[in-house]
Amino acid sequence: MTSSQEAKKQELPPTAWAVLGLLSFPGERTGYELKKWADSSLRFFYWSPAISQIYAELRRLEELGYAASARSGPEEARAKRRYAITDAGRAALSGWAADTAEAGPPVLKHGLLLRIWLGHLAEPERLRAMVDEHMERTRGELAAVREAMEQADGVPEWAFPALALRWSERQHLAELELAEALLADLAALPEAGAAGSARTGSETGSEAGPEAGDEGRQADGDAPTPG
Repeated sequence: MTSSQEAKKQELPPTAWAVLGLLSFPGERTGYELKKWADSSLRFFYWSPAISQIYAELRRLEELGYAASARSGPEEARAKRRYAITDAGRAALSGWAADTAEAGPPVLKHGLLLRIWLGHLAEPERLRAMVDEHMERTRGELAAVREAMEQADGVPEWAFPALALRWSERQHLAELELAEALLADLAALPEAGAAGSARTGSETGSEAGPEAGDEGRQADGDAPTPG
């Protein structure tokens, strides 16, 4: 491996390792097939890269000698390029998977909770509807996870992906429990609710300053939590 290839290896992003990981299972696959597999496995516990990202990483992996591709023969009506992992790619992937360096904390970007955080600008009924919609989507995702688990069941090569899917099943079940608890928390809020606290003095026709208790609370800063 040349020095430039070695430098590129050190800079590989997690998406590149994920694509190489998809290639580490038996068989050769097209970019489209890799995308379908990512949608039915990776997205449940990590994320599914766009098809353009997959092809970009495949080109990078080929440059490094970690993957190889070949066009299909005349027996197929449409020529397809299929990719496979190389011995060098498998060795590199094994080293990365066994690396004892900290993998980093999970990154949570919860769109629903961002809206709940801004609940003082919304009507309580709409917030509850958002939670209900979120639960419906989560049930759909849970069904998809369980379908993927059925496909992996009994396949020796998919024993470890099956463990990741089982974790994802538990995570979706926990998400449903959290949503139920969030609905209970919303129901326990005062009747004035979220939208009521968003009114300003001009909206209510009052120009009075803050009451003594409010002034004392604001003196320590505007943030609702320490920091």
